[in-house]
Amino acid sequence: MKKLMAVVAMTTLATAPVLAAEDGAKLYAEKTCAACHGAAGNKTLMPDYPKIAGQNAKYLERQMLDIKSGARANGNTAAMKGVMPLVSDAQITVLADYLSKLKP
Repeated sequence: MKKLMAVVAMTTLATAPVLAAEDGAKLYAEKTCAACHGAAGNKTLMPDYPKIAGQNAKYLERQMLDIKSGARANGNTAAMKGVMPLVSDAQITVLADYLSKLKP
């Protein structure tokens, strides 16, 4: 049991720096977020899409996770439903952190 726990801990530590080093701006571009939320997250394609720049990171993370899982399924989530399966939970955290630091 101790061996298994050590392997899990080492694996977690080994992958953490890679995930933490991911560039939020690069992910934002790669995952096509700008198409609906604007290049800086503050000018949306449609008036009822949210401006996400400067939002609280935990709030953004929760919304993305809820859309990904289906827990949030209102009318505005339809466009994101196609993208969210392509975004890992770790990437969601990086995106949320990046967006929270943008100027609203």
